[in-house]
Amino acid sequence: MPPRGQRIRDTIAQLRERILAGEWPVGSRIPTEPQLVAALGVGRNTVREAVRALQHAGVLECRQGSGTYVVSTDELAPVVARQLTDERLTEVIEVRRAFEVEAARLAALRRTPADLLALDGALAAREAAWHGGRADEFVEADVALHTAVVAAAHNRMLAELYASVGTALRSSLVETMGEAMTAEQHIDHSRLVEAIRAGDPERAAHEAAAFLESQPRA
Repeated sequence: MPPRGQRIRDTIAQLRERILAGEWPVGSRIPTEPQLVAALGVGRNTVREAVRALQHAGVLECRQGSGTYVVSTDELAPVVARQLTDERLTEVIEVRRAFEVEAARLAALRRTPADLLALDGALAAREAAWHGGRADEFVEADVALHTAVVAAAHNRMLAELYASVGTALRSSLVETMGEAMTAEQHIDHSRLVEAIRAGDPERAAHEAAAFLESQPRA
């Protein structure tokens, strides 16, 4: 059996290969730790160390209570993300608008039945979190819905760039939401999903832009 350090390096390499091959696309949740142990044929501690290394590299992100997600296939993405701090909130919204409007347009043209199922599930989770009055869960659900729209565009570079602003995006949403959740803050995203389902790129782009025009909301 190879030394522990070598086993960890080999496991990191295997995880990277699967991510780069698209087995776990950007925005998707990777298998649980026990599932990875079974799939990779290594011990729990080895898997844990390999996942932790990819988290530090900015490839994976652990979300408490939800799982570990692929946020980038490019380890340079965190460098980009660090440029988008809370002090540059206006720039975050401008970048977000550029990504999300084009993603919505492409999603309407390229969405698959699986994409539509993912969008429906993300929209339902978002609404449930809102009605439950849980601001932290709502922010995560809102980001998950927008990420699903980007994934439905089937443009890997766009997905990677969008993932690179994920931390700043969450910060902008938290700052906008605050602790209270009022009716004025809620923006219906069902029309965006329906435009994508209908295959209407212009309407999808319009819906994506509409809730980002006046102020940074979810």
